[in-house]
Amino acid sequence: MPQVNIFGPIDAALGVELGIGDVLVVEALILGLILVNFITRRLAHGRHVSQSEESAEAVTRFLPHELLNIVLLLASFYYMTVDYHPGMVMSALVVGLVITDFFEFEARKAEARRGVPLDRPKGSLAASVLVLAYAGYQALFFLLAGPVSTVI
Repeated sequence: MPQVNIFGPIDAALGVELGIGDVLVVEALILGLILVNFITRRLAHGRHVSQSEESAEAVTRFLPHELLNIVLLLASFYYMTVDYHPGMVMSALVVGLVITDFFEFEARKAEARRGVPLDRPKGSLAASVLVLAYAGYQALFFLLAGPVSTVI
């Protein structure tokens, strides 16, 4: 893979291989961010449920989850500068995840206004699983490289 040098010190830290297979630091970082995203999504949903019991207007966005979405989006855009094709796919999936999160929050607000119990954010969970699957494929493919190469 050609060495990138667009962002200088950032590329020196994130655009290099970890030494485990061909995994880049940015790939491992994105995989970790997605796993943390699941945790913050669960915390946000629990907070929304407790806020909806108070009143419909009390339901607010969970700031750690929103910040993590922004960091995940920036990391996926950076990944595109390191390795274009997988970075483009990852960026498209993460943009879809962020848009889905936005509309899921609005759906929870609408449920709170109607006075019905809040449903799980199923669309966001499905988008997160899709992003996790692709990030896992990119970061952990070295575990399957041997068996796959014998078949192909």
